[in-house]
Amino acid sequence: MAIVDVRILVEGASDVEVVSKALQGLALGSEYNITISAIIPTTNVEIAKSAAAGADLLIIATDADRVGRDLAERLFNELSEMVGHIERMKLPLGHDLEHVDVELVRKELKNTLVRAGLKSLQILPEYMALRNQLLDLKGRYDGLAEEYKRLHEEYKKLTKAYEETKAENDRLREENEGLKALLENAKNIFRIDEAWKSLFPAEPVPDEAYIGKAVEKLGLAGRVVVGQGYIFAEDKALVEELLKTVYLSLAIREEPPKPPESPEDEPLPPKPSEEPEVAADPEVKSDDIEGLLKGL
Repeated sequence: MAIVDVRILVEGASDVEVVSKALQGLALGSEYNITISAIIPTTNVEIAKSAAAGADLLIIATDADRVGRDLAERLFNELSEMVGHIERMKLPLGHDLEHVDVELVRKELKNTLVRAGLKSLQILPEYMALRNQLLDLKGRYDGLAEEYKRLHEEYKKLTKAYEETKAENDRLREENEGLKALLENAKNIFRIDEAWKSLFPAEPVPDEAYIGKAVEKLGLAGRVVVGQGYIFAEDKALVEELLKTVYLSLAIREEPPKPPESPEDEPLPPKPSEEPEVAADPEVKSDDIEGLLKGL
């Protein structure tokens, strides 16, 4: 159990002697678990504040006359927020140890300590209510702390996604600005379908993405831009060469070369007849002879 720090504030040095004498007959440590850490002789509020700040219990011991009561009230108002608890103690009139009833001072000091303890018991229910409220608030705080941790992790993920999206947006903006500049400065703009049909009227128009890939493969990026159904190029001849290359690529991909025929598939020459054929009509006409001679 913690020791209770008690300090006693008196009006002057003679009161220090009176209070010290009274304390000699009290076993405060064993009976009340308290210690008198300081007896402060002063009527100055600022000095009292400095000396009493942080005490668990402050006893203001002043004379029982009107001056003592006024001083005690003023000190009580000024110091109440700087200490745990304040109790008023009345000293009997007179400051001479030979004429002061020390036993009476000791009894008053003991009663003051008892009053402080009883007042502490009176506020115990309020303390317990505050303690329960504190425990409830602590439970809510722990729950909010967990929620904050979860939200913080989600925030970090969203921040990362935002940064990635922002970077992609910046890239697209830069690409769009380049396309816009190219549109503003381009000499020739061609529709893909019209340019293709002008070269290959009977062939279906290829996919725009395929043409864009051809631009990359041929190293034409920067000179030719494909998008939104258009081709943007420096001149028409470059567009025609690009489309011809695309056409050739599609033709090769769609019509792979046929493998050579096997010699086994070739027709065999007719075998020569062992006996010469004999015409059914052996008669030879003069017109036939003349035709053969002309053929030679």
